[in-house]
Amino acid sequence: MNKKTRYLVHSAIIAALYVVLTHLQNILLPGSATWAVQFRVSEALCVLALFTPAAIPGLSLGCLLFNITYAQALPLDFLLGTLATTLTAAFMWKTRDLTVKGYPLFALFMPALWNALLVGWELSVYIGGGFLINAALVAVGELGVLFTLGTALFYGMKLRRLDARLFGK
Repeated sequence: MNKKTRYLVHSAIIAALYVVLTHLQNILLPGSATWAVQFRVSEALCVLALFTPAAIPGLSLGCLLFNITYAQALPLDFLLGTLATTLTAAFMWKTRDLTVKGYPLFALFMPALWNALLVGWELSVYIGGGFLINAALVAVGELGVLFTLGTALFYGMKLRRLDARLFGK
């Protein structure tokens, strides 16, 4: 398979996984993927941006598709949620080599940073409560996901050498 096709396939699979996992979570645990303190399981997929740049459009498209297909999403979700995810994935890809004993600590803070800033502001617009509290609540959820499920996914991929087998690293 040529490089462009492989890139598109990886992006499409990541997008599909993001959408399906988020909708499934909302069905099984209503609201847990959409409140201010989100523990969105699909956010653990951000770790894939440490292994392939295809995760940048994949995660972005997945976030956009979820927000478009989720009946309670508001218009700013389409723009700001997608932008936060795009910036998260891009900065994770760029900072993937900044590690502490092989652990991408700095990169794992990117989802909390970008979502806290953008989604925190969005929540302040829609529901009030003040930017700082909304940003903190969003950051807590992101950090919770990335430092539990994201870390497990990262080490699971490394230990099983899935990073090399799937993405040619």
